[in-house]
Amino acid sequence: MINSNEITTYTKKMSILFVEDHEELRADTTDILKNFFKTIDSCSNGKEALEKYIEYKNENSTTYDIVLSDIQMPIMDGIELTKSIYEINPSQTIIILSAHDETKYLLSLINLGIEQFIKKPIDYQELLTTFLNASKKMVQKDIKDENNATIKLSNDFTYDINSKSLNDGTKNIYLTKFEIIFIELLTSSIGKIYSNEDIVLHYNSLEENIDSANIRKLVSKLRKKLPQDCLESIYGIGYKFIPYFNI
Repeated sequence: MINSNEITTYTKKMSILFVEDHEELRADTTDILKNFFKTIDSCSNGKEALEKYIEYKNENSTTYDIVLSDIQMPIMDGIELTKSIYEINPSQTIIILSAHDETKYLLSLINLGIEQFIKKPIDYQELLTTFLNASKKMVQKDIKDENNATIKLSNDFTYDINSKSLNDGTKNIYLTKFEIIFIELLTSSIGKIYSNEDIVLHYNSLEENIDSANIRKLVSKLRKKLPQDCLESIYGIGYKFIPYFNI
């Protein structure tokens, strides 16, 4: 179970905009958010949320730290809201709430740059875990060392961008060319979900060919070389590296 004190270490000075059209769910979740965030604003649709987002930015000369939004809402849905927010702040952290039958919408959101989503009905432990990872990522942006060359994947494992080498703390681990390409794509934005389409296009840009079946085989072999729980598969969506923070 997530330690709430650990979450508040990161979130207690943060702000969040929560967008959900279901009144009871919005009220219940807002009550939970009050335990973790300094500022909580809630809205019932995307249009209202966008107006609140702009108002907050104008009043505070900054944007919300996190936007938590449903997809299907009246007047303006979560996809249009996401597009509009990214036009204002391309680096905005947005977490999407989605029903199990909204995969087609999630793919659109991933293409926009969404890194994280939570499935409905909301598992609040999962939500808090997502808040913890997102807030850590914002507070500790320096995942790489001062030479901007080494990426820490766990307490022991590192990946060196210059030498293209994976090290488990005692030795370098052999990587194939396709594994190196995969690692460098996913570590270019740790925590971001890359769809199969993203991965195929990236390999094609390097004049290498890969398809969905071979991606699955590649991931299966790579997991045996990487630290446990470092590489996450999101069923029907894609893959991401889990941010590692040594605190």
